[in-house]
Amino acid sequence: MNIRTIVKKAIPKNLFKSIEPLGHLAEAVVFNVIYGFPGKGMQVIGVTGTNGKTSTSFIIHRMLVEAGYNAGLMSTVAYGVGRDIKPQTEHMTSVTVPVLMRRLKAMKQQKVDWLVLETTSHALAQHRVWGVPYSVAVMTNVTHEHLDYHGTFEKYRDAKRMLFKMANKNKKGLRAGVINAEDPSAELFANDIAYPITYGVAGTDLRAENVQLSPSGVAYDVTVANEKLHITCKLPGSFNVYNSLAAVGVGQALGLTGKQIEQGIAALDGVEGRMTRVDEGQDFSVIVDFAHTPDSFEKLFKDIKPVVKGKLIVMFGSPGRRDSEKRAVQGHLAGKYADIVVVTEEDDRDIDGIEIMNEIAEAAEKAGKTREKDLFLVHERDKAVAFTLKKAKKDDTVLLLGKGHEKNILRNGPRAAELRHLPQDDTNPERVIECAWDEIAVARKVLKQLK
Repeated sequence: MNIRTIVKKAIPKNLFKSIEPLGHLAEAVVFNVIYGFPGKGMQVIGVTGTNGKTSTSFIIHRMLVEAGYNAGLMSTVAYGVGRDIKPQTEHMTSVTVPVLMRRLKAMKQQKVDWLVLETTSHALAQHRVWGVPYSVAVMTNVTHEHLDYHGTFEKYRDAKRMLFKMANKNKKGLRAGVINAEDPSAELFANDIAYPITYGVAGTDLRAENVQLSPSGVAYDVTVANEKLHITCKLPGSFNVYNSLAAVGVGQALGLTGKQIEQGIAALDGVEGRMTRVDEGQDFSVIVDFAHTPDSFEKLFKDIKPVVKGKLIVMFGSPGRRDSEKRAVQGHLAGKYADIVVVTEEDDRDIDGIEIMNEIAEAAEKAGKTREKDLFLVHERDKAVAFTLKKAKKDDTVLLLGKGHEKNILRNGPRAAELRHLPQDDTNPERVIECAWDEIAVARKVLKQLK
């Protein structure tokens, strides 16, 4: 049992929640000192939002690399400098303070020009990024997520606004903010930064025109500083119009040429677990995506459904010890848009996975689905992948959602039920077991066996 768990058990839950950020702040200060304030003198682009953070971070990073910068990247999926990008194995977007400081120091030694840092609401609220000199802040969107931790949507949104306030206080930075103008919170974020740049498909600083969507990506025109650019992004889905527009905004803030912006965005071929197609010669489509929020579900389903020739088959779950309110919404959306729904596990932790699946299934039933007809519950995820792919016929489209790039899955430990009443502790193997997982690899294996 670690010190954090002991402290959580020793003091009331509400008191711990109020003092926890102070503990992280102290940790950030200490490790900044230990590593010699590695962020000092660096230029950092922070990317926050409910959905799209990772794809946006990758697009920005690749754009900077193609423009000749020695750019660093820290994201949910990977981290590294230039073209030397390594997989991120931690089960979190914003890593712990010691890991963050160590990586910052290594990047500083490699003389990184710009660092693209995917930044979560948790990291901001807990002051884990104290000492990071944000120069540019990017907001993709703010929708329903992580209310299990923040309590209310307003607190969640305001935690993300802290990124913009930090960037605004950095007098040595650009103090620029790139904001999704179509998000209801856009004005609040714009007021937090000295130089806001807004983007969207109507009435904004950067407006996408002549938008073209295809299975291979998106394309559109946008005017930057009186120069019309034609943007081609190889990531499919209407949401990647917005993600790539955010990158255009960063390019404008940094003073990149139109050619550098166009070529940089077009250079990225894909992001692992983000609309990743798995093709082993089968006569139906299989896509692995990290979508795990109601907003990402709805956008993805609305994009995919009209272009599916056969049936739309969706497999997903919802995590334990996380925002439980979204389960019913996810179930409803899947029930509404998909022809076949398969509900499975997704990081149950120490919560009963069958209970989670039933919460989702009940909402899918209300949306018109019937168990054992077009709604199925298969708890073990590897079996669920196999079951789902075996359901597919010619011209169908299968969406495997929720895990994306992640290389592990968190399951019940031997004493999960017994210890469930105690504060969460993902590091205690008695209650949570971390198992190896690779959704893309599992899907490939099953598809090869189906031949």
